Amino acid sequence: MRVMIGWFLCLALVLGFPALSSNTIAMAADAAPAVEDEFEDDPFAEEETSVEIADPIEGINRGFFWVNDKLYFYALKPLARGWRVVPEPVRVSADNFLTNLLTPVRFTNNVLQGKAEGAVIEVGRLFINTIGGMGGLFDIATDMDLTTPEEDTGQTLGAWGAGHGFYIVLPVFGPSSLRDGVGRVGDSFLDPLTYVDMTYLEKAGVKVFDTVNYLSIDKDTYEAIKKDALDPYLFVRDGYVQRRAKAVKE
Repeated sequence: MRVMIGWFLCLALVLGFPALSSNTIAMAADAAPAVEDEFEDDPFAEEETSVEIADPIEGINRGFFWVNDKLYFYALKPLARGWRVVPEPVRVSADNFLTNLLTPVRFTNNVLQGKAEGAVIEVGRLFINTIGGMGGLFDIATDMDLTTPEEDTGQTLGAWGAGHGFYIVLPVFGPSSLRDGVGRVGDSFLDPLTYVDMTYLEKAGVKVFDTVNYLSIDKDTYEAIKKDALDPYLFVRDGYVQRRAKAVKE
């Protein structure tokens, strides 16, 4: 039993920490313009289609949201602030390196969605950043305007017609949905780190470092949004839905 519990916690660390940080911040940030628009009265503005998601277990989700919120403020963010003693260019290079490693996830999902141009760009970025960018430490491809929207398995399922299912917030894993939860498992099989000869704890350590490093670069986006939002839970949920809907369409 202890082995099973330990394995589950390590798996949660490997799959979940990135979702708790970067996804939460990005989803909330994407929802921010919607709040500002409420105070603008432009009769000629195009009306955006509202995207909603079922939330039948909102009470449980709110409890897990509270857990993740405390984990962010009392564990991850303090570590990130301490990590800021490292020069920002070094931290950005570390982020570039880890992003470069995840090319198989993005490439495969471009192929599965029939996005030939996106797949070619991902291959081009891999070669340019790996060879010219010293193993991916420098994102030369972006400087050359060689970019394409990031793709993942959840987006692929959405492009194939799968709906969200319902909204889920899990401890450590953060905001997700039934569809994207399945997609995250699919992404793990495409992640090269899965096949590296490392223990689960070592892999978890890499993911924790990735998260802390990302948060050290972020300019406290989540803190600002939580301060201004009347209901942070709803704000993050709506931001999640809008961001994923946009990602599927791109």
